[in-house]
Amino acid sequence: MSAPLAVTLSPLPWILTLCAALAGGGDGDAPWPDFRGPGRDGHGPALATLPLTWSEGENLRWKTTVHGRGWSSPVVAEGRVWLTTADPKGRRLSALCLDLETGEILLDRVLFQVERPQKRNALNSYASPSPVVEPGRVWLYFGNEGIACLDSETFEVLWSRRDLNCDHLEGPGSSPLLHGERLFVNVDGGDVQYVIALDKRTGRTLWKRDRSVPLERLPADLRKAFSTPIVVEVDGSWQLVSSGSQATFAYDAEDGAELWSVRHRGFSMASRPLLGDGVVYLNTGFLRPELWAVRLGGQGDVTRTHRLWKVSKRLPTMASPVLAEDLLFVVSDAGVVTCLDAKSGRVRWSERVLGQTCASPVLVGERLYLFDREGTGVVIAAADEYEKLAASELDAGCMASPAVVGDALLVRTVTHLYRIEAPADPDSGR
Repeated sequence: MSAPLAVTLSPLPWILTLCAALAGGGDGDAPWPDFRGPGRDGHGPALATLPLTWSEGENLRWKTTVHGRGWSSPVVAEGRVWLTTADPKGRRLSALCLDLETGEILLDRVLFQVERPQKRNALNSYASPSPVVEPGRVWLYFGNEGIACLDSETFEVLWSRRDLNCDHLEGPGSSPLLHGERLFVNVDGGDVQYVIALDKRTGRTLWKRDRSVPLERLPADLRKAFSTPIVVEVDGSWQLVSSGSQATFAYDAEDGAELWSVRHRGFSMASRPLLGDGVVYLNTGFLRPELWAVRLGGQGDVTRTHRLWKVSKRLPTMASPVLAEDLLFVVSDAGVVTCLDAKSGRVRWSERVLGQTCASPVLVGERLYLFDREGTGVVIAAADEYEKLAASELDAGCMASPAVVGDALLVRTVTHLYRIEAPADPDSGR
């Protein structure tokens, strides 16, 4: 009998959930370093006490205007919140840093100026990739137009590159992934498709791997993708799981060697792969999205041998899924929330909860927090029976995914960044 497969997500979600709960909004390890949180899975600190309802006048700690047009999600470290934004025509691409406690803007700097911006979809922005941050450094990515590393204390630009080029056709989307000393980026355009690993300290290329699936006969529009990768540990080695057009791949994180792939139809997916109990859940994208469950541990083409199940109804192309123990939740572009059994793919329930939706949900304790493009926020029970707990409204809608820090929700709408939090208890010392 072969040895059991050892698979973990990097970093370990339960450890970082505890750290985030203890750290709150203070210093130390980044409480929300990535657009999907410390575990890259949409899980907030399990012990957080978030408000059930909010509005422009209720449970609002602060609200700060964010200029321009940008859909990047907020990330947080060392008491600072990082975002990107751009002017609507994509000529000025900017970094924003806000004080977590007050909402004050500490930095508003144009990092890149673009003479001839690429075209973008009317739904997209020129600042849609989310930053990634750790204590001391932040990395801000604008797709074809550039990537920069800043000192998160002094705001000095430590390095930048403008040669990770592709034709996005619809504007940028994929966010960078930080793991150890490496920064990974998916570059999937209509012209070229590759994955690249950079030295996080210098920006130097460590490896670059072209997608191996043949795309030459497909129209350019069917070759692009916007997904963000994850890193998993399999039998003591780190694998980069990365979805592109027509296939999802696993690469050796150390040298970029392709380890396995699953071949699926679909392109332009923005959903991020998700790991749970040795299984990767991935979205195949347009034209008809499917959700696949793929068992880890294979080699070569594992499409026939390692796919456990697939579903093809009421699925997103943009929002990423979230796991709550053995339940898998997905939110379609039309705002339909579906709860599936993670082991079998069987649908437990499916309900229209929101309007048109781009933002990924977050799980906090036994609740799911969801936001749509019209400004509606809904809280539902993360349970095998549908239960709507509350609904709230903000003045503008959400394209970005929320962050959770301590007992606060950080919500970026198309006009503002909000810190949503219940008023402090005078006896708590807060």
